[in-house]
Amino acid sequence: MTNTTNARDARDPRGARNTREAREAGEAGGTRGNTLVLGAATVAMGLIAGVFYIFACAVMPALARSDDRTYVEVMRNINVVIQNPVFFLSFMGALVLTGIAAWQLRGAAPARWIWAALAAYALVFLVTMAFNIPLNNALAAKGSPTSLREHFEGPWVAWNVVRAVLSTVALGCLTRALLVHGRFGRLRDTYLPD
Repeated sequence: MTNTTNARDARDPRGARNTREAREAGEAGGTRGNTLVLGAATVAMGLIAGVFYIFACAVMPALARSDDRTYVEVMRNINVVIQNPVFFLSFMGALVLTGIAAWQLRGAAPARWIWAALAAYALVFLVTMAFNIPLNNALAAKGSPTSLREHFEGPWVAWNVVRAVLSTVALGCLTRALLVHGRFGRLRDTYLPD
């Protein structure tokens, strides 16, 4: 039985106690905390991609059927209520958690996918700050609903589609990173000699 245990320990870094190989396996991105951060980043990214997607394919097309006064009033209301802790947790969490995962797993098998996700979502963040928020602020100003809508609708919808596409790309990259991370972890646990 001792020979079987030793053979298992030679293949499984979790069974090897305080060996250099086991420490290196953890440093290569195999810790449970790294997996949790990557998983949380993926969930947050999925939530945000879903928000932008639903605006692109349902909310904005539905509002396009409204008269100018209703359109402006509803968009103003959305712009107020979306500023809440739950939305900000997802919106900022996707960026922060992806950044942490990229740092934690640098040099590990899924690193390039995480960095690609971070780059795509950084562009989402930039588009939001540079285009969508200023358009939201302009819509909040006093003025004719017809004029406000005319200056808001086309650009805001176009930039939101950009956000939807980029955040979906980021979600795909994070999903791929999770798959690579999981496969690498299983291979490492199976084949890394003691």
